[in-house]
Amino acid sequence: MSAGFATMSVASILVESAKRTPDHVAIVVGETSTTYAELWQQTREYAGALRDRGVGPGTAVAMLIPNVADFPRIYYAVLSLGGVVVPIHALLKGKEIEYVLRDSGAELLVCAAPLLAEGAKGAGLAGVPVLSVLLPEANPGLPPRLEDEARASVPIDTYVQREPFDTATILYTSGTTGTPKGAEGSHLALVEQVNVSLLTTFDMKADDKVLGALPLFHTFGQTCTMNTVFRAGATMVMVPKFDGDTALKVMNDQQCTIFMGVPTMYIALLDAATRTDTRPPLRYGISGGAAIPVAVINRFKELFGTEIHEGYGLTETSPVATFNMVGVPPRAGTIGTPIWGVDVEIADAETADSIVLLPTGELGELVIRGHNLMNGYHNRPEDTAKAMVDGWFRTGDLGRKDEDGYLTIVDRTKDMILRNGYNVYPREVEEVLAGHPAVSMVAVYGVPHETHGQEIIASVVLAAGASATADELTVFVKQDVAAYKYPRHIDIVESLPLGPSGKVLKRELVAAYVAREEAAVAG
Repeated sequence: MSAGFATMSVASILVESAKRTPDHVAIVVGETSTTYAELWQQTREYAGALRDRGVGPGTAVAMLIPNVADFPRIYYAVLSLGGVVVPIHALLKGKEIEYVLRDSGAELLVCAAPLLAEGAKGAGLAGVPVLSVLLPEANPGLPPRLEDEARASVPIDTYVQREPFDTATILYTSGTTGTPKGAEGSHLALVEQVNVSLLTTFDMKADDKVLGALPLFHTFGQTCTMNTVFRAGATMVMVPKFDGDTALKVMNDQQCTIFMGVPTMYIALLDAATRTDTRPPLRYGISGGAAIPVAVINRFKELFGTEIHEGYGLTETSPVATFNMVGVPPRAGTIGTPIWGVDVEIADAETADSIVLLPTGELGELVIRGHNLMNGYHNRPEDTAKAMVDGWFRTGDLGRKDEDGYLTIVDRTKDMILRNGYNVYPREVEEVLAGHPAVSMVAVYGVPHETHGQEIIASVVLAAGASATADELTVFVKQDVAAYKYPRHIDIVESLPLGPSGKVLKRELVAAYVAREEAAVAG
């Protein structure tokens, strides 16, 4: 069967707004404002340089860039050439970056100067060439500057059209299988996500100013903030490094009308609000990435005079699958209802090889189908087949759906830890700790934490006759994992609780830790 003749590109999001509202401000970073026309011109220049380096349809280009104007420039430049963008988490270390570069098949890494220490190390290990941005001046010992190559090249005229199901992005996501998996997002899924967000999910117009504090290398910031803001022709106010006081000041200075964040960001804003009486003209907030406590929603309403609308999604679902739609009073404690054109149901979590849907109100696994699903995991047909069953994506999250179609997440079937909205999977941290000569067995798990959502704990059994302190082990693990992944507390124990098949019973470790903490508080 023919795939048809339709074409589509995520790059059109920027290009069309540059044509329609060229003089409107697209991004604000600090004192610098960039209009849509300027941003598209800069993107065309970057794309000219990347084309001269051989980037074209299907070429994977990795980018290691914080929340600055170069992120959208590089992102849309690669997509304009028909390439595939591989955004890398800005906190990763050299070996982790090497893994992403090798796994994705990236042929080039564009790296911001502040991240070059780890970026160049990872690229060196993977044998991938590096281009820099934001280096103050050319330096023979450092990678060439994209800015210089852009000035020397001819800008592209316009973007390359792609087939709707061609891969646009590869975003690396957590799992419990050890190494991250690259979820391939199609042009169709990403563009449709934005269109649905604007028509029936959010309420965003060209005169809105949205605080862009979410990391753009993550699907939430990339799709819900950047792509959606640019499609609406609105203004994204960028904050390169988030903290509550800075974010609140920037929102006040820029008169931001919409805030998007993970729960820890809302907690930080509430804290910042105790130090100033000035409030931005927020129309509403959007929360995702982890469950937001109802107390935080209520307090935010009290201090900022507006609602927080909570949603749910995953990298594999581009990301939004359900949302408390703007325009309808949000139901605190729920993740809302499925977005337009997407089905979210509850299935029997125990039936692995088929989808058995459960009646309303029953507890089961959330399963999703619709225009928002990924193409699959990059080069991982077996993992894709496990996740995609009978046309549904199995989320691994447990929840319920009520009579009105509102969904509530109850628990995670995966062992994944969600700290500050970042996914951490224990196996990767366990692998590093297990590499210490004194360690015999290790289990890493998450425990509830009121500001981080979850905190990372490790229980370690030392090898016979070996000795090591918790501090030594912490220093050891911090060398090879990003700062958001290392255990904040390491327990050295005699043994780990095991099930009949020899599997470590992490739920018992969590329960024991929580009981100890409660006893300490009571005592």
